[in-house]
Amino acid sequence: MRADAKKNYAQLLAVARDVVTEDGAEASLRDIARRAGVGFGTLYRHFPSREALLDALLRESFDALTVRAAELEATQSSGEALVTWLHEAVAVAHNFRGAIEAMVAAIADEGSALHASCQEMHAAGGRLLARAQAEGTARTDLDGTDFFALLSALAWLRDQPALQARADHLFDVIAGAILTKG
Repeated sequence: MRADAKKNYAQLLAVARDVVTEDGAEASLRDIARRAGVGFGTLYRHFPSREALLDALLRESFDALTVRAAELEATQSSGEALVTWLHEAVAVAHNFRGAIEAMVAAIADEGSALHASCQEMHAAGGRLLARAQAEGTARTDLDGTDFFALLSALAWLRDQPALQARADHLFDVIAGAILTKG
């Protein structure tokens, strides 16, 4: 990739991250191109679809969550690691408002541009859940799909203006339901 193309790519990602954080996953692609100082065609040469742009934005966050899961596993008890990672994953999903539906769909759709990065993040969270279950600190009647459904629900709650004030309380309720008392 030429130097100017690399610069445009990096600029588009930086601006897109800000715009999507402000406006959600349905943010205007024209606004992203305009704010990045490039033409609409340049945006589409780098990102031929909205999903491709979201994939590029989310991949970095998902990769960080995957690395973070390993760090937490090495430094915290199984229950603490699971809840800390869940909290951080909910925050990432909330930062990309409106992308929850795309993330959930991408886990099952092998043709999706988001599939691989979603699968890796899913596996990292699943390992934390399995570790907590093996150590008796998490319910054993949950699987990774259940865990991610709860993560998605918590992120959705944060996006609802009428429920935002209750989001932290509801996170604690759900985290408490995942963990065992033992």
